Amino acid sequence: MEGYRFLIVDDDQQIREMLHQFFTKLGYMVMTAETGKDGLEKFMEHPFDCVISDLVMPGMDGLALLKRVKERSPKTLFFLITGYGTIENAVQGMKEGAHDFITKPFLLEDMKIRVERALRSQILEKSVTKMTGMLWAVMISIPLWLILGIVLGIVWKRF
Repeated sequence: MEGYRFLIVDDDQQIREMLHQFFTKLGYMVMTAETGKDGLEKFMEHPFDCVISDLVMPGMDGLALLKRVKERSPKTLFFLITGYGTIENAVQGMKEGAHDFITKPFLLEDMKIRVERALRSQILEKSVTKMTGMLWAVMISIPLWLILGIVLGIVWKRF
């Protein structure tokens, strides 16, 4: 799972640093941003595979950041974290395309499991898409090879 690019956006410096250190130790490339606006600027410069953002921040909140990230890169995994976890916030986040909604305080191991499960799911989805394309290529090529064989057989008999 190494090599994935993560963006951590949170106005709480301790949480930013904690998540940065944790995911860096796991082998991910991690950048951080203090505000939604700063996070969006960093995302526009270099898209990330995964964004973990606080929901409530001054200026641009996590839902606004989520919308903008998903407009630019619908496949980016987006996790919302908040100390103000309500069902309404969770539902709104999921409607906007968040992969998961995590309430504070959270366990780092739980965060790791959720993120890595989402990354594995994304890898499997890409593999299935690739295999489906290959299957269609084989299904289309077999009749073409049969037709070519028949045509060559007819031509071969005439000479």
